[in-house]
Amino acid sequence: MQIKRKINISLGFLSLLVIVFTISVNKSAAQQDETRKNIQKLASVIQIIDYAYVDTVNLDDLVENVIVETLKELDPHSVYVPKKELDRTKERLEGSFEGIGVSFQIFHDTILVIAPVPGGPSEELGIMAGDKIIKIDGEVAFGEQINNQFVMDHLRGKKGSKVIVSIYRKGVNDLIEYTIIRDKIPINSIDAVFMAAPGIGCIKLNRFQKTTMEEFRESLQDLKDQGMEKLILDLRGNAGGYLGIAIDLADEFLPDDKLIVYTQGSKSPKQDYKATSNGGFEQGELIIMIDEGSASASEIVSGAVQDWDRGLIIGRRSFGKGLVQRPFPLIDGSVVRLTTARYYTPTGRSIQRPYDKGKEQYYKDIRKRWERGELIYADSIHFPDSLKYYTPNHRVVYGGGGIMPDIFVPYDSTWVSDYYITLRRKGVINRFTLQYVDDNREALILAYPDFEVFNDKFNVDDDFMKNFIEFTEKEGVEFNEEEYQTSKNIIEQQLKSWIARNLWDVNAMYQVITGIDYTFQKVVDIFQDGTLFGELKISQ
Repeated sequence: MQIKRKINISLGFLSLLVIVFTISVNKSAAQQDETRKNIQKLASVIQIIDYAYVDTVNLDDLVENVIVETLKELDPHSVYVPKKELDRTKERLEGSFEGIGVSFQIFHDTILVIAPVPGGPSEELGIMAGDKIIKIDGEVAFGEQINNQFVMDHLRGKKGSKVIVSIYRKGVNDLIEYTIIRDKIPINSIDAVFMAAPGIGCIKLNRFQKTTMEEFRESLQDLKDQGMEKLILDLRGNAGGYLGIAIDLADEFLPDDKLIVYTQGSKSPKQDYKATSNGGFEQGELIIMIDEGSASASEIVSGAVQDWDRGLIIGRRSFGKGLVQRPFPLIDGSVVRLTTARYYTPTGRSIQRPYDKGKEQYYKDIRKRWERGELIYADSIHFPDSLKYYTPNHRVVYGGGGIMPDIFVPYDSTWVSDYYITLRRKGVINRFTLQYVDDNREALILAYPDFEVFNDKFNVDDDFMKNFIEFTEKEGVEFNEEEYQTSKNIIEQQLKSWIARNLWDVNAMYQVITGIDYTFQKVVDIFQDGTLFGELKISQ
């Protein structure tokens, strides 16, 4: 065992040496010699510890800690990804996983099917929203041991493999047994596609993954078929994804040969990425919504659209991540994602905010924006003149820390109360709506056969709220009349939106919540007014 561990360590450091050599091929002979000496020095320390240290040491963990701590000294986005985490990371960006194809939630220690994935193996067999999975391959699948990891371990598996689930369905006396052949299940990058008003379409994008452009083009065509002439692209909370997908999405809006973004680093020569003639929405009014959670790929798209005066950017200053990571695989299947370049918008803006004070301060920046009042008051944001740039129509834009929107919309905190925060923190709204839909699913579907009818006619009335408050008190949340009145509107809308999600999907949920989304309503008003695009010299 001791010999095997030493071999593994030697291979690991050999892998690191190959990476360092690959990166440093352009260095002088003296510099390369210095690099080799440092690697040998580090390997020697590990070998000395293995040979002479007083206590037993887990050398695998020690090597991983060395890598992690080394990367901490670089920038906030250079990271080490262990092999066991790599598959989960890939899933989010590849846009699929292999399993039975249901969205679920743990409800009263039971696996509750929220909805089967359209076109997936569960839907094809007739598994329905509201079904409860009681057994998996004969093993009891309810009780205190049930958590998300249990579900992943038992229901996910290789495409073509078989799993038998036993389901309880209301109105059926016996458990229903299904033999499911696992398949590839898509993870959608688009949460919602709908017409916000006559002629105004909306697409909400949650990540930039491999399937994004196929999803986007299908969504865009669907909206055009419904008469869409103006587009809202919601990138709020979108933390990014693949650089290439961001370039492809920006290409949908920009004419041929327009620069979208360029990347450059001390060891990475400048590379320009330009639009082609294949854009699906190069004409028509465009508004992109961003906030402090919009990062990386979201900022590339927003920056390109803003720099070419192609559309309006509305919301709050984005996160400020303008670094490009390149994956370098290690011998054991793990990966180092190393920052190799910065990206710049067409005007030459660097969107990356400073990180010279360390990772901890870097990630506290969003909280500090709140403390400075930046999320509420636009005049709390200060950029030096050295970061000032000009668009072709002579509008001023700023670099050095995220995309500053053309129109600032403050975070509305007037509805926030401790009572509401407690409801959210304890998951009471979610549990109540799950129980409500579980008890009333058939009656709800009968009364509201589709989402449009539900959205128009379903009201959260006094009797409904009385039942909700009684439920919350049983769940240990003390009622506070004054704080309830402060948050009443948002609580009611969230209850309705979660019911819509449990009856239909996230698309329905999002549409309900836009009814009290001030930023969204402001965007619709701007489109319907029709004058601001001309005043700000924005292409239409």
